[in-house]
Amino acid sequence: MIKYTIKKAVLAAMTVFALSSCKGFLEPYPSAIRDEEYVVSAPNTMQGLLGECYEWISTNYNNNEGAYLDCMTDNAVRTSKTDAISRMAIGVNAPDNNPFQTYWTRDYQGIYNTNLFLQDGNGRKVRYMLDEHLNELMTDMLWGEAYALRAWFQWDLLQKFGGRSTSGELLGYPIVTEPVKDWSEGFVRNSYDECVKQIIEDCDSAYKYLPIAHRDFLVTSADELTVMGSRNWGRIDGITTVAIKALVYQTWASPRFNPNGDVSRWEKAAEFAKQVLDFKSSVDASVAGGFNRKNAVNWFDPNSPEIIFGSRYNSGSEAMEKMFYPGGFQGDGTMGATQDFVNAFGMADGYPLAQSPDLAYDDQNPYINRDPRFYSNIFYNNRTITTGSSGRSYVFENWVGGKDEAEASSKNSRTNYHIKKFVYKGLNWSESSVGRMPHSKFLIRWTHMVLCFAEAANHVAGPQGNVYGLSAKEAISWLRSRKTYDGDEGLSKDPYLEEISLMGEKAFDKFLRNERRIETAFEGTWFFDLRRWSTSLADLNKTLYRPTITRNADGGFNYDYATVIENRSFTSAFLPIPYKEMLNIPGLEQNEGWENWTR
Repeated sequence: MIKYTIKKAVLAAMTVFALSSCKGFLEPYPSAIRDEEYVVSAPNTMQGLLGECYEWISTNYNNNEGAYLDCMTDNAVRTSKTDAISRMAIGVNAPDNNPFQTYWTRDYQGIYNTNLFLQDGNGRKVRYMLDEHLNELMTDMLWGEAYALRAWFQWDLLQKFGGRSTSGELLGYPIVTEPVKDWSEGFVRNSYDECVKQIIEDCDSAYKYLPIAHRDFLVTSADELTVMGSRNWGRIDGITTVAIKALVYQTWASPRFNPNGDVSRWEKAAEFAKQVLDFKSSVDASVAGGFNRKNAVNWFDPNSPEIIFGSRYNSGSEAMEKMFYPGGFQGDGTMGATQDFVNAFGMADGYPLAQSPDLAYDDQNPYINRDPRFYSNIFYNNRTITTGSSGRSYVFENWVGGKDEAEASSKNSRTNYHIKKFVYKGLNWSESSVGRMPHSKFLIRWTHMVLCFAEAANHVAGPQGNVYGLSAKEAISWLRSRKTYDGDEGLSKDPYLEEISLMGEKAFDKFLRNERRIETAFEGTWFFDLRRWSTSLADLNKTLYRPTITRNADGGFNYDYATVIENRSFTSAFLPIPYKEMLNIPGLEQNEGWENWTR
């Protein structure tokens, strides 16, 4: 139950906000607990209300709204069969073991803080800087930030908990624009459309006050750099609000939430995604070391030009390496990719698996001549990697009797595949000095906007139609020709893209969905993509397989693809409203398919 009192808000405000780029910008908060009157009158605590919001945003992919969420899709499987995500995926989880409860609470905590800042103009009543001009800049930026953060948390609520209720209505979340101290008074979920409208309005309000982006070269004078510019990197800005609108419209336009097929929603998604793409190509690309769409994504650079909105970073983290490496390499092997996901990667010439006119696919030698992106996403049987500063080798032994065989150890994946994305190859725990790199979460990135635009533009004008000066085909070609995460060359020639673009909107949409799957795997978005597209539970309830691999006497391998890992069993296309909230907040209506999670 949410019961977020002023005492909790003040405790939140007292926490030191430690974005590295803001050092010296936000001062430590007082140590004593103050009342609400003090909080809304002191500049430090007012800034603290917003600063604490960033503490609630995930800083990596090692949680249930990151990589683990793909384990409720056809992309991956959790190694632990008793984990709440695993149990929910096969339809046996209990109401009191909801892996998403914390996010409902988190989002409303963030909304509470922003509402307190905005209430009665509180955030504009205090003085943040002695200089009049700088104070005005600071005040406007924080005021816009409050609206933007509220939009962010509301968008998260809508994406996670929006759905069709037991009465058949499309509902979102309870909209609250005042700081609610006691939820036991009762609230109802607003309609899905009302929630979309509220998020868009908050984004528009934020955009009026925020700088378009936190970049030093966009600041007009040196004295303004004490408040503006890259010192605020990691905080929400104007271009982020445009990106949020693109994502909201993309979901609202999708079949699950667009029963009347309103194409104008796709048009809006394309419009806002294109605005972000234009900003990246004309502004962020205009400076030395700026954005270049041909460059590889560097997951270890928290200042990557790929980022539109990113989290704080964990310096010298090894979380993703521990999470993905198998026990044989001192990892925990907490999840593994499915055969279905591996099959999503086509051939080296861009054609789907086994459909190339020039490259033969041999299912007994399955990892040669594959899409270049495959090799930077997956560790597979008999693959050799070099790790650490000494360049030591590790060979993945996923065959029967091999050290990395599925389920041979509690720290091996159950799929005979391990995940490479997000993994820093320079780390080796056996070395005296272990090399670690920063990790952060790229909450919204350029790739997401390319995919959003391509999908929307295809629905508006087909694969080759011009939409705001760009076609879906051209946009997606940027991703397919881009360097991989390992820095290898992408597709230099792409005849299949030309072929599929001539087959019309429906065929191209199917193709784009596979591209999205490849590009966003393990980022925690595929779960929601499958649901916004799906029209029946059959689209979600799939049987998942892994290869069983035996080593032959000659050192070769035999692959059998018939081994079932899991049968997905979802009773709803939507996540449940947390059971605790259903019990304690009168008026809440549960999503369909979760009848046992009601009062």
